[in-house]
Amino acid sequence: MEPVLTFTDKGIYCPAGQFYIDPWKPVDRAVITHAHSDHAREGNGHYLSVNDSIPLLQLRLGPAISVQGLPWGEPLGIGGAQVSFHPAGHMIGSAQVKVTVAGQTWVVSGDYKTENDGISGVFEPQPCHTFITESTFGLPIYRWKPQHSIFQDIRAWMHENEQAGKNSILVAYSLGKAQRLMYNLQHSVEQFLVHGAVYNANETLRAAGWPLPEAELITPATPKERFRNSLVIAPPSTVDSTWMRRFAPYSLGVCSGWMQVRGNTRRQNADAGFAISDHADWNGLQQAIRATGAEKVFVTHGFSAVMARYLQEQGIAAAEVKTAYGGEEETSE
Repeated sequence: MEPVLTFTDKGIYCPAGQFYIDPWKPVDRAVITHAHSDHAREGNGHYLSVNDSIPLLQLRLGPAISVQGLPWGEPLGIGGAQVSFHPAGHMIGSAQVKVTVAGQTWVVSGDYKTENDGISGVFEPQPCHTFITESTFGLPIYRWKPQHSIFQDIRAWMHENEQAGKNSILVAYSLGKAQRLMYNLQHSVEQFLVHGAVYNANETLRAAGWPLPEAELITPATPKERFRNSLVIAPPSTVDSTWMRRFAPYSLGVCSGWMQVRGNTRRQNADAGFAISDHADWNGLQQAIRATGAEKVFVTHGFSAVMARYLQEQGIAAAEVKTAYGGEEETSE
């Protein structure tokens, strides 16, 4: 029997439906797990995603793209395959793709996390024969503190900065993590001031009906007094840039799973590091994989060799697969 999905030089391919999932080279039909740039690339003829992801795909790829949306869990027949989307919990609109062909079900996780962050949806494990999982933080050292504890740490850091007369700046990826921070800190912050990349993502989601707080766009005309008693959120690309200098005196906090490792805060030239990630930690990966009941697991980006070997030692048939994923937190934060 031909496998439900195969791994090609263009991406994960479904022969029965003649479509690719998160292709990294242009194809005619692309099924997209979420709107981050390493999974949703330009140049494809037609895109299929869950409805919640469409505004973000149009923001990233342009309003003129050919895109079709599906509600959560609703199956669609494509050739000889049946496709449906299920929450991944990674960011708003992030989905796992379930593909069934001739009674065999494979699930592509995309990126996912198992902790409910309040805004990104709750990861829903899907029973399947084969599961394709990420492993961005697939080492035992990566075990996240509960989200509420991290936000307590951020609030305490902001209070210390205020007492010291410093402005507070959090560095976080502009699409996904920035919204998670704003949603969960909105009752502790008088005003959010944000970089243009964060502002555009936030306004797109607010226009689509998501309950996110209003944020003020930082421009060259923004007076310095606006930064007092506010929280600035900016993407990683702004660290050590001329754009950042306007906030002096300030304290810089980096929000990334990489902050779990001692010394990474210093290497980022940051004053504080908060180990908050939109990817599953070691325990979350193990729990998610086992919850699927999958007989076979393919491990993609991250610590894939380590994860595949560990699963094999646990009696699970597992293999490492090389892909072009990993352009978000894995490399940019």
